[in-house]
Amino acid sequence: MTTTNEIADKIAADNGLTKVQAKGIVEAVFKAVVDAAVAGAETSIAGFGKFKVKATPEREGRNPSTGEKVKIAAANKLSFTPAKAVKDTLNK
Repeated sequence: MTTTNEIADKIAADNGLTKVQAKGIVEAVFKAVVDAAVAGAETSIAGFGKFKVKATPEREGRNPSTGEKVKIAAANKLSFTPAKAVKDTLNK
């Protein structure tokens, strides 16, 4: 697993920044993606992928312990679709 701090450390090392500056940049990027999602906009990062909000309808599920039927509320979810370059790198 990679954490925000580990990403910031790598950016700092690769670009001659302090860890505080790099962490600020990483957090700003994540905030921009979330803010766009809240506004209903899609965020596309060239060579990486797209983030967009998908609405999931209310549905019926089951409690695995008791088998009792339960309603699962409708929700908005943030989905990610990787770019072709990312897919190709993952499937070498």
